[in-house]
Amino acid sequence: MHITVLTIFPQLIESFIKESILGRATEKELVQVEVVDLRRFTTDLHKVVDDYPFGGGPGMVMKPEPLAKAISSLSRKEHPRIYLTPQGETFNQRMAKELADMPGMLLVCGRYRGIDERIRQNYIDREISLGDFILSGGELAALVIIEAVVRLIPGVLGNEESLEAESFSNGLLDSPQYTRPREFEGNEVPQVLISGDHGQIEAWRRNQALKRTRERRPDILEES
Repeated sequence: MHITVLTIFPQLIESFIKESILGRATEKELVQVEVVDLRRFTTDLHKVVDDYPFGGGPGMVMKPEPLAKAISSLSRKEHPRIYLTPQGETFNQRMAKELADMPGMLLVCGRYRGIDERIRQNYIDREISLGDFILSGGELAALVIIEAVVRLIPGVLGNEESLEAESFSNGLLDSPQYTRPREFEGNEVPQVLISGDHGQIEAWRRNQALKRTRERRPDILEES
């Protein structure tokens, strides 16, 4: 998979993708993350990427000229051009799986009041949001999407079975998890988990996952 990130703060992306799962995935050449500085596509001496909004009001808007040049230069066939904005569709595990099946994507990180509307209309294929809150820019959202997508690529995780047991992978939250010691501060691990009966363990985990989802995220059950 080839992921391109267009940003005015490339160091925010570069430092993150060198670590942990993403770092190992790039070392194994399972994914390539190309980080591009939008200022490369400016033509003025000061490399300005924003300007005041027409109609007045606070804040700045990212200029269309450098964005158009950058997106046109970086676009690849079958790679969706994604703008990260709180106005987009809310990101979830289903969307992560959908993106993981693609050969790549271009993530456009906005800043300030956002990008010129003409870029959204003519150069963007999809808009994605992390939720109903505001960040200073799209870089953190891009990192969340990259991590969620890359870990679904075959070979990235050491144990592929762990993907199937995670929250949202089967439409439920994960069941409670325990590890050693068997007793901690007077609380013992449920007996079924140390019984050795894999059928009972699987049934217990399924029931606990249903219970936890019903209590904490009933909307997930309603959607399914």
